Amino acid sequence: MFPDTSVKELNEMMFDAWTAFHEYRKLPLKARAAFMRGIAIEIENCGDILIEAAMKETHLSEARLRSERARTILQLNQYADACEKGDWLEARIDTAVPSKNPPKPDIRKMMIPIGPVVVFGASNFPFAYSTAGGDTACAFAAGCPVIVKAHPAHAYTSHIVADAIYKAAAYHNMPKGIFNHAYGESFEVGKALVLHPYTKAVGFTGSYAGGKQLFDWANQRKEPIPVFAEMGSVNPVFLLPEKLKSSAQEIAAMYASSITVGSGQFCTNPGLMIGVDGDDLKTFVHDLGKAIQKVQPAPMLHAGIVKSYKEKKGNALLQDGVHLVAESEMEVKEGEGLPTVATVSGETFLKNPLLHQEVFGPYSLVIRCKDMNEMLTVARHLEGQLTSTIMATDNDVKQYEALIESIKNICGRFILNGVPTGVEVCLSIHHGGPFPATTDSRFTSVGADGIKRFARPICFQNWNNQLLPDELKNENPLGIWRTVNGELSKAKI
Repeated sequence: MFPDTSVKELNEMMFDAWTAFHEYRKLPLKARAAFMRGIAIEIENCGDILIEAAMKETHLSEARLRSERARTILQLNQYADACEKGDWLEARIDTAVPSKNPPKPDIRKMMIPIGPVVVFGASNFPFAYSTAGGDTACAFAAGCPVIVKAHPAHAYTSHIVADAIYKAAAYHNMPKGIFNHAYGESFEVGKALVLHPYTKAVGFTGSYAGGKQLFDWANQRKEPIPVFAEMGSVNPVFLLPEKLKSSAQEIAAMYASSITVGSGQFCTNPGLMIGVDGDDLKTFVHDLGKAIQKVQPAPMLHAGIVKSYKEKKGNALLQDGVHLVAESEMEVKEGEGLPTVATVSGETFLKNPLLHQEVFGPYSLVIRCKDMNEMLTVARHLEGQLTSTIMATDNDVKQYEALIESIKNICGRFILNGVPTGVEVCLSIHHGGPFPATTDSRFTSVGADGIKRFARPICFQNWNNQLLPDELKNENPLGIWRTVNGELSKAKI
């Protein structure tokens, strides 16, 4: 339906984006925020046509898509508010001290936009991580034009949302090139966008293979650029002894739902569950298996994901020492993911790196450790994760401090007595983690702090007040919070 965008068209898009950057970056924060709120309004105005298109392309339910659209609108409005508030600018001012020997100069610092941002739409979130999703919203808030490459699995949905952005841009008199939309089944389109000299950053949500390839291309450029790739993880869950003894059945019910929600197609799906072998873990595994057997299989996003799930799950189950616990006993139709739980000993898991890899879908592996020392060893051998969870009492947390510290070292979000699925959009969230969960663990792709990915600091030394940006002038005309001589303040200088 949508042919791959040609090299000529890509060059025109990037030239327009580069030209727009020099105008958009100078617009007041209020103008950027109004544009973003305008996008939210236009997406709402798309009505049921947008939902119906996404249902057809992704096989996601109407309820799920309405919820995700609401989240996307929330993100746009929330990040617009944050843009206008200006905390992300991190304005810092140290006034001159002429009497010091040598004299201390006047030094002021703030964040400024880095340039055109290329965003790759995600397959599993056609709204919230795609055309007008978090990466796009953060880039607009930072003052950067955006070029989105639509995910081919939901190109028409992306097209509808792109039109909404174009309408908002026209209504708010944004410069031509503030937003452009590209299509491509071929990886060459993505490669051309990453390698283009006017591209200054990349946002991506998807597989490890895809994110790592973009990262490698970006670092092979004459001018390397940052790639903020969220590449998923296995999101380990550690079942500590006292909690497991008192709540095995409750935890099993909770996690049967978390493993299978959305047919397991979340980057925060709990793919590993780690406990100490014994009666309590046996009870947990038994109850988890019984619950999984009763879960109705659900459609997966597209045929490619179904194929990958079957292959990776099948390969994992064929490994020595891996035993099937349970599969859904409900009828499974073509295109659906079969909910599955398996188990393996801690010793075997440690020896087999394949079992550490993500199986994207409704699957989880229970690791049976012989004791808490082996559980600690497992934790220390895991790679970077978006989330890690401990099911624990207060006594468990206090008793196993070394384990807690090791888990903390591998994750971006550390959860106590909950599930990793479900990511709250708020300022304190961190959706990121050490490699290979992401390419830069210092940044989040959810929450207004994600704006900082697409900005860089600049320091002004000895500038006359009238020549400074409004954000750094003595009068503080924007009324933003600034750190002045070490004190947080909105006051004039």
